[in-house]
Amino acid sequence: MIDTDRKIVLEARNLVKYYYEPVKFKALKSISFKVYEGEFLSVIGKSGCGKTTMMYILSTMDTDYEGELYIAGEKVTGKNPNYLASIRNKDIGFVFQFHYLLPEFTCLKNVMIPALKLGKYSYEEIEQRAYEKLDLLGIKEQALKPASKISGGQQQRVAIARALINDPKIIMCDEPTGNLDSKNTNIVIDIFSQLAKDYGQTIIAVTHDKDFSRRSSRTMEMRDGEIISHGWEKIKNPM
Repeated sequence: MIDTDRKIVLEARNLVKYYYEPVKFKALKSISFKVYEGEFLSVIGKSGCGKTTMMYILSTMDTDYEGELYIAGEKVTGKNPNYLASIRNKDIGFVFQFHYLLPEFTCLKNVMIPALKLGKYSYEEIEQRAYEKLDLLGIKEQALKPASKISGGQQQRVAIARALINDPKIIMCDEPTGNLDSKNTNIVIDIFSQLAKDYGQTIIAVTHDKDFSRRSSRTMEMRDGEIISHGWEKIKNPM
């Protein structure tokens, strides 16, 4: 069992989401759960079960819902769009199925972009931090290459480095291995496992990849807009 004395990084309380086109439809049905510091949580379920809808709410990109969302103990439900944008840049890192790197920029510059936007550090400090994140992911030697000139697996690692640059409280992932071969999938899973176990990084990932979910510290399963398993009974490697 994960040590629940650890800090709660994210908490959802009775999240309900409706869609109204073409007819009124309840996509999320009173979703409640907690995510703890250092958890590597996978969210699984068939297409249409509501996991991507839920992820948009958890990431503060969808604000049209009922219920309450807390990030690092702060209620973010009802906050204005500019405030939510600052939370996303400061506290949430994003990794998607497609890396969304700027191809004409170097890997280093791609990693630096969120930190430059945040404006917390000097340019020189941000550059140093970007090198450190690339080194952590084993691709420091690719730093000055254009993002378009490295392999797909390396591009996804650059995207993970970019997600880490502001030391976010949470990394949220949408099918992060969906576009990778088995070798690079295993590399990405190893990276996430290390980040959670050794660095206390909280990771929440929507995935269809059974190997990915099997190797995460907890797997939460959804069906028809509800959580049918919180995954506590499946935990193999307490952190």
